Amino acid sequence: MSRLPLTAPDELDGYLRELHESVPDEDWSSRHVARAFAPAPELLEMYLTRFYYPWHTSSGDAEPFARLSARQKELVRLRIATLNGCRTCKAARLAVDSVDEAEAIGIDGYEGSDAYSPAEKAAVAFAERLALEHHDIDDRDIAALREHFDDAQILELMMMAGQYIGFGRMLAVLSLETTACPLPRS
Repeated sequence: MSRLPLTAPDELDGYLRELHESVPDEDWSSRHVARAFAPAPELLEMYLTRFYYPWHTSSGDAEPFARLSARQKELVRLRIATLNGCRTCKAARLAVDSVDEAEAIGIDGYEGSDAYSPAEKAAVAFAERLALEHHDIDDRDIAALREHFDDAQILELMMMAGQYIGFGRMLAVLSLETTACPLPRS
């Protein structure tokens, strides 16, 4: 059960109503998050439109600051979803043109797989350290990233991973990842 009341769908206004109505009925996650944010709809709108969705543009898309590929971003997002324990995020596919289903499912075994490039493995490994051992990240970790990414890409990776980690943990604290997810906990 959510730790915040879920506003009735017919009481949602503006952006939250649009979000709630624009997703399929089976998308429990988006629907419940929209309902939970009714006391402060501007927070979710700002987060989704200015932070969350822009991270999924690739370097060739309209967002001028995007430096990482949609594939790199999706692989990082999927690994963080596992680390955060969010089955809804793990089940979502935000870059289906970039990551096939086998790669999405296999991301948790990325280290021993040939399906991912060295740069992709480096990005996922760094995001994993950021999620689990951020106080232990040192110059060696940054040097490992620099083998594949320039400084602007490293900054984008850190910001993107940080917001996924933080938002996922917020959903967990509010019990929205389980309220939103129709799958039982194992």
